[in-house]
Amino acid sequence: MTLPRRSLPALLGAALAAPALSPAAAQDGGTLRIAMTLATLPTQNGPPDQGTEGFRFMGATLYDALLGFDLSRADRPAGLRPGLATKWEVDAENRALWRLEIREGVRFHDGSLLDAQAVAWNFDKVLNRAAPQFDPAQSGQMVPRIPSVKAYRAVDARTLEIETHGPDSLLPWQLAWFLVSSPARWEAAGGKWDEFGKRPSGTGPWILERYEPRQQAVLRRNPDYWDRDRIPKTERLVLLPVPDAATRTAALLSGQADWIESPAPDMLDRLRSGGAQVLTGVMPHLWPQVFSRVDGSPLNDIRVRRALNLAIDREGMVRELLGGLGRPARGVVQPESPWFGAPQFAVRYDPAEAKRLLAEAGHGPGNPLALRFMIAPSGSGQMYPLPMNEFIQQNFRDVGVNLSFEVLEWQAMRARRDAGGAAGPQNRGIHALNNSWNSMDPVGAFLRHVETRMVPPAGFNWGMLSDPEFDRLATAVKAEFDTAKQDALLARIHERMVDEAVWLFVVHDVNPRAVSARVRGVVQAQSWFVDVSPVSLR
Repeated sequence: MTLPRRSLPALLGAALAAPALSPAAAQDGGTLRIAMTLATLPTQNGPPDQGTEGFRFMGATLYDALLGFDLSRADRPAGLRPGLATKWEVDAENRALWRLEIREGVRFHDGSLLDAQAVAWNFDKVLNRAAPQFDPAQSGQMVPRIPSVKAYRAVDARTLEIETHGPDSLLPWQLAWFLVSSPARWEAAGGKWDEFGKRPSGTGPWILERYEPRQQAVLRRNPDYWDRDRIPKTERLVLLPVPDAATRTAALLSGQADWIESPAPDMLDRLRSGGAQVLTGVMPHLWPQVFSRVDGSPLNDIRVRRALNLAIDREGMVRELLGGLGRPARGVVQPESPWFGAPQFAVRYDPAEAKRLLAEAGHGPGNPLALRFMIAPSGSGQMYPLPMNEFIQQNFRDVGVNLSFEVLEWQAMRARRDAGGAAGPQNRGIHALNNSWNSMDPVGAFLRHVETRMVPPAGFNWGMLSDPEFDRLATAVKAEFDTAKQDALLARIHERMVDEAVWLFVVHDVNPRAVSARVRGVVQAQSWFVDVSPVSLR
């Protein structure tokens, strides 16, 4: 069921010949080479494009966020830790006001000092269109990540205040995505972000040394990094965009890469027999189809939405197609999550019931349901999208649904996603969006997808879902500062998402990556992120 492949030598030539390092650098034990799933390099000015994989490898390396995810352990979900803010607390009298204490003594790569004014300047660059440093590109990446921020100000050099749109207990999760770049470097670049990008300056553990679009980015360790425990173990980090899974796998086998994301499932035995380590773990991540709910969409009928969910043989997909690199989905989060709850609709494989529901909704041999999904051939968290979507296409065909695809490059699809959502004129006739999502935090898992106000460009409610009960529950979650009670409310949101079959829930990722026998110290954190700093080469 997989698409025909070009020969591996041809693919390797196209993807890896241009970014190959010099022989000395390639053999240098201090250079870690990572082949990403992306077709091109993420942007480097601050909040990067290319989705969460862009944040993983270009964002969290060059920059720091106000808060961070604790990626040091694999045996528990990655919680929040101090980042550029050492403390954060909500005002006891006004729960829409937060105060953050900014870390002292942190320097940007250009040598300038971090303070609260610099952080406020960074908020301006993404939220204040009148600010000279406002950057539409960075704003587009960041606005959906920090929907709660209403206002902000530097009280003094060490104190930042943030006002939210009403009480909002979820602000700290959002600040873990807020990356801070250097105002001094922007000034030195003549106030031009294009010039800034030639020598970007953050506070992160890595410094950009060379950036060759669509080929490679070379980063060197920051020996003066403020967190001494996270100073990188290798001298250099090379990021390679290699969208084809077979090409990535061949690159590891041939020694052209030390680490690859999402290895080809049908080549796992070859990797292991060649001495590579195939790593998996618990990952808060879902590979779904996001349904369009615009006027006239056949997916406004809950019987159709449930039927499509019953038509998918998830166990067969994981076993036969993914080589075990996945886990059948029963909802947005996995059943062991405190947010799973007790949905009444059981997501399962039941083609007979799917046919019955479709017939009840008026679809059958005489009136087959025709759907068109927008997909990408690769990209951040997209797993193995072409064969997976073909598998779904066959499953749908078995219950009388004709599925076709519009295939776009990953970043082009993200641009279409953000331009008006399912209601955008360019998305007319598209019934679902194949966009994987992380579920590391309550906003990312639920609120940015189900709140009416979170339609693009404000958030990721691509399907234009508008449900008063979701809006009510979202407001209640934000107003609840007790974690146990908050979890109970989030479980109610999840129950409703499953019972209403708001998406096509397909599989959860298992964070697969393969590394050579030389690589040491990779921690498979229960997160979409991974910390490259402690990784060493034997």
